[in-house]
Amino acid sequence: MVGLTGGGNHPARPAALAAGRAARESRGRLLALLSAAAGDLTAAEDALADAFEQALRTWPARGIPDNPDGWLLTVARNRLRDRWKSAAARRTVALDPERDSPAYDQQWDFDLIPDRRLELMLVCAHPAIDRTMHTPLMLDTVLGFTAAQIAVAFAMPTATMATRLVRAKKRIKAAGIPFRLPDRDDLPGRMAAVLEAVYGAYVIDWATTGPQPRTLPGEAGYLAEILTTLVPGDPEAHGLAALVQFSSARAAARTGAGGRFVPLTEQDTTRWDPDLIGRAHDHLRAAHACGRLGRFQLEAGIQAVHCARARTGTTDWPSLLDLHRLLQTIAPSLGGGVALAAVTAEVDGAAAGLARLDELLAGAGAAGGRFQPARVLRAHLLERLGRIGEAAGAYDSAVDLTHDPRERSHLRERRAALRN
Repeated sequence: MVGLTGGGNHPARPAALAAGRAARESRGRLLALLSAAAGDLTAAEDALADAFEQALRTWPARGIPDNPDGWLLTVARNRLRDRWKSAAARRTVALDPERDSPAYDQQWDFDLIPDRRLELMLVCAHPAIDRTMHTPLMLDTVLGFTAAQIAVAFAMPTATMATRLVRAKKRIKAAGIPFRLPDRDDLPGRMAAVLEAVYGAYVIDWATTGPQPRTLPGEAGYLAEILTTLVPGDPEAHGLAALVQFSSARAAARTGAGGRFVPLTEQDTTRWDPDLIGRAHDHLRAAHACGRLGRFQLEAGIQAVHCARARTGTTDWPSLLDLHRLLQTIAPSLGGGVALAAVTAEVDGAAAGLARLDELLAGAGAAGGRFQPARVLRAHLLERLGRIGEAAGAYDSAVDLTHDPRERSHLRERRAALRN
């Protein structure tokens, strides 16, 4: 065990930080391993929660383990073993000698254990589960997002999303869905939901990063790369990898001096990562060679045009408009519609962009009212049109919907500047 830091720090603080880091970085892998052994997602979640609770109780006094992930996995597996050996379980569950063996040791190298998150994601995409819950279920169980975060991404109330997630998990157990990689013939039918979840994880993390950023953008890129090796002939897997890499390449430039939020059009392109951009282009070429166009390839193409500014010094707005129109035709979405309105404003003027945005929001109902990017764009366009009073109200709405403190500060500055 490593010692706890002394000085003015309370002993619980470093233990809590270590547990929090494990929750952010390893929860998905731990849950996938436990679920594969238990065949019961809810039981695995409960066991892992118990392990984290025990860590918070014992680590401050005993010290943080040299191998926190292995410690958590051991404790969670012991919790599952206790459950299996309970009187109720003995009456209903056959004994599995390997599973029920007490020979679990937290000294293993956790990095050498196979990463089984993709298996769990494919379990979440089983046809017996409501297809509308495939992606939210992966985001919750495998990638560690809360029901509240997922609800924001899907523009629905948190309580509704939480109820649906519980129902989906019960369905996995009731249907006896196996925790293993499906046959290759089954992969195409489940891959779309997996791709959506990986990208959704990246987008949610980007939209909700606080003062202590998560490491999930790197994890999303890692999982996207794995998918391209699992299904190398899937152009959308390559498109997703390219999309995440183009976006990740600009990460450093999104924050300026003093942690200031920097919009895309104002970013210093010399801070963009040329190696990531090059790798993204490699994936785009691989996708193109497959000869089938899809949503993620188009979104990656849009990001490629933005990244070309590092080379040309200008943004090709007409090409972006064509790409956004095609994207909204083959894969219409609220986010895609907002982006199309933004690009329309750059090509045809703010009035045309606002008209397209208002038409989109009129058809989106309550979801449009809760969609932060739409509120931000409307504020910007109203400001450009000189409709200052309406712009102020739109900025207030946008601030209320913004989770990232840096972007919230940026929007407040824009709102305050309206008075000048």
